[in-house]
Amino acid sequence: MSHDPAARRKRMREHALELRERLPAERRERLSAAIGAHLDSLLGRLQPRRLAFCWPYRAEPDLRPWVQAWLAAAPGRVAALPVVLERHAPMVFRAWTPGVPMPLDRHGIPHPADGEAVEPELVLIPLNAFDDRGYRLGYGGGYFDRTLAVLRTVAVGVGFEVGRVPDTLPQQFDRPMDWLVTEAGVAKPRA
Repeated sequence: MSHDPAARRKRMREHALELRERLPAERRERLSAAIGAHLDSLLGRLQPRRLAFCWPYRAEPDLRPWVQAWLAAAPGRVAALPVVLERHAPMVFRAWTPGVPMPLDRHGIPHPADGEAVEPELVLIPLNAFDDRGYRLGYGGGYFDRTLAVLRTVAVGVGFEVGRVPDTLPQQFDRPMDWLVTEAGVAKPRA
């Protein structure tokens, strides 16, 4: 067993991804619907008008149906997706509605082709591995860490319980999520 935190984090990320990708599609769909119900509860309390979410990637929860319903429920709401403009810079967010042109980025993830930047009041951030303190492991590129460092927003980690670990071994630049939402419910990270 290596004591190198970077190697341990990499193994933790890979294991969480493997567990998630092994979930059957219909089970992921049911779990995503449960997550949507918990998001209804949380966003009912927080009342954001502008939120950002992520296009599902590598068997992440598919929040697109939930976001469409959230948009339709009240006029003036805006949903946005992250766009990577520069590799080692914070991401920007562009408005998304069904049917907007969506080219693929270098990772094969669709994003709005153009449009004004949106500053989301709340960002739904995918969780690969995560712990009870609200720290998460993404894909290792640091995009959300750089973005959250400059954005005044509520960070809501969204993922499946199969990714829960005792400790993600957070690094100095990692920011804990303000909330965690899984199929099991909504939780405020413990201090």
